[in-house]
This record gives sequence, structure tokens and C-alpha cells, in this order.
Amino acid sequence: MVIRAPRRSTIALAAAATLASTGSAYVGARNLLHVQADQARQVIPKSWEVPPRADGIYVPGGGPVSKWQRGVPFDLHLMVFGDSTATGYGCVVADEVPGVLIARGLAEQSGKRVRLSTKAIVGATSKGLSGQIDAMFVAGPPPDAAVVMIGANDVTAVNGIGPSARRVGAAVRRLRGSGAVVVVGTCPDFGVITAIPQPLRLVARTIGLRLAHAQAGAVRAAGGVPVPFSALLSPEFQKAPEQFFSDDMFHPSAAGYALAAQQLLPALCKELGEWSADSDVEPALESRAGEDSVLARVAGITRFWRRTTGVPAPIVASVTG
Repeated sequence: MVIRAPRRSTIALAAAATLASTGSAYVGARNLLHVQADQARQVIPKSWEVPPRADGIYVPGGGPVSKWQRGVPFDLHLMVFGDSTATGYGCVVADEVPGVLIARGLAEQSGKRVRLSTKAIVGATSKGLSGQIDAMFVAGPPPDAAVVMIGANDVTAVNGIGPSARRVGAAVRRLRGSGAVVVVGTCPDFGVITAIPQPLRLVARTIGLRLAHAQAGAVRAAGGVPVPFSALLSPEFQKAPEQFFSDDMFHPSAAGYALAAQQLLPALCKELGEWSADSDVEPALESRAGEDSVLARVAGITRFWRRTTGVPAPIVASVTG
């Protein structure tokens, strides 16, 4: 997908290039981006809310989640690692959380009892993945499957593309070494976040796409499966931001999380050997809250689901001006 910068941002970047001949480009561009970063912080609120608690055991056929206690049986253990998107920040009820949608879908597809455990932390960057995995080992045996959603905060924290990607690769390697199947949703596309002004948005998008590309390579090298959110989700977010973004226009809405889950679930099922091409897993992604299900409220998601092809190719959209 290609998102072209508006004319005003093109003019701003051209002006910055012109300033390069005078030797003042660096200072001018830096000051402009600092001002716009401050503006973005005022528009996008800090993450203070606690996401719905969703851990427990999910069974085929739906029904309420069962609290897990020692001695309670389950067939597959799914753990979710990462940042606020992995926790489902902005969701109102547990059935909207991406981990729940994936756990329900996996239970429906496999016919097994799936235990969901969430280690993700709101505000986390790749620097926090090691601690989340440490917490996993302290809590008990490693899981059968792991889903990681990370990257956006590495862009806003300016953590560096190479180091951030290597940390993700190291996390995947540790999880794979423990016997877990690992699927990673890579850095999203900042180009669809209109709460960030231009040209800062273009800069953030460029960095984010480069990070996503680096993450994909590191994840594959470590034995995991990268799912390129930037290429797969951006068209839907760009076409209907009011549906797929939450009120802060930065984090996904329940519908946005459902789209992410739809991409992660096939990859996870394939890696676990629980996927067949003729299977219909879409109903498993629906909230168990009756007619007010997440997917039922969003037109077009069924068509989007049918357009996907199982495990997405780990190719990130190219960056253009």
C-alpha cells in the first residue's frame, strides 16, 4: 500500500531540503518535528486505563470464559506478549480483546480447550519483551503458542531500528527455544494516524515501515512467523478510520483489534497444525455477547477475511514520498 503525503507536507520537506544548502536544515527540521511531536502528545492522550482482564480457559462452541486454577485441565496454552495493542487497550469488554478473539478462534478451529495468559504491558517497547518472558518462566511452564504485538512504542521512543528488531528476534528465539510456536504482528503503519501532523507523520511512517521490515527478518531468522500489520491492515484503517480507531484516534477500536486477530489467527493455526484451507474460522472470531458482536457491528469484515490468504507473506509495503 502506498500513502502519499499531502501537498503541504511535500512543500515542508522541500523547504527543509532547500535549507540544507545553507547548513541550517538539521536545526530547522529538528525544531519543526519537536514542535509537531509536542502537538501530537497534546492530541493523543496517555494510556491510563486498564484493559479488560481476559485470561482464562476458552472452549469450542463459545460460552463464558472459565478462570484457570492449578489442576484445571486445558489442551493448548496461548500467551500474548507486547504493548498496549497486545493488551487490547481501549476495549470495553473482554470479548473485544485480541487475545480473546484469537483464543476463541483457536479453540473453535482445533476443538481443544485453550488457556489464555497475557504478559503484555501497556506502553511496553521491545526493551520490555525480555522482562515479559522472564515473568513467563517465573509463573510456570512455557506456553504451546505465543503471539507478540510490538513496535509502535519503539518508533515514538526513538529506540533505533536495528536494536529494536534484534530484541524482538531475541525474544522469539527464547520462546522458540522453550518449544513455543511464535507469531509476531510487526510495527503498524503510522501513515494512517491522522492525529499526528505532517510532516512528522511521514517521518514516523518511514521509520515504522523500516522497523517492520527489520522485525520481519529478525522474526523469520529466529524461527517465528511475522505478520505485516502495516501492509495488511492499513487499507481498512485508511478507508474507515472512524470504525477502526478508538476515540483517541491512535489505538485501534474493537473493530480494529478484530481485523488484527483475523490476520494472526490463521498464521497461528497453521504453525500449530490446526488449520485446513476449507475451514471457516470467521464465526470463532465473533464476540460471545449475542447480536452485539464486534464483527456483526462492522460491515465489510467478512469480505476482508475472505480476501486474506492464510499466513500472510512477510512483505512490508514499500515507502514512497
